[in-house]
Amino acid sequence: MMDHKRVTCAVMIRDGRVLLARRSPGQKNAGLWEFPGGKVEKGETDAECLAREIREEFGVNGTVGAHVCDSHCIYEEYGFEITLCAYLFTPESEQFDLQVHDAVDWYDSVALKQAALSPADLPIAEAVIPLLK
Repeated sequence: MMDHKRVTCAVMIRDGRVLLARRSPGQKNAGLWEFPGGKVEKGETDAECLAREIREEFGVNGTVGAHVCDSHCIYEEYGFEITLCAYLFTPESEQFDLQVHDAVDWYDSVALKQAALSPADLPIAEAVIPLLK
């Protein structure tokens, strides 16, 4: 049986665009874009996890908002599967100190459809497109 991980990710929307982060070389899925976040630790709620992960990965605090959707993905090459739970997230600052990503960018709906996304992030992007007005 494959290891299962519950993961949260942030949907940060500003001016009709959503923030994506690119995985740094040496990371799993290096070079692919994703909605930033990370693994839920034992005893942690999704909201606590997401706030912690964004603080660790971007150096900013923020507010976790409404649940957007979930995505289920099997990563055969890494030997695990994930449930990726997306939530709206409002950062207190956009001065990001990147720790596990080498770039961030804001994508409109057209660019989001063409982005080189990690597999688990594809269904999240589909759910986010109607929110980008």
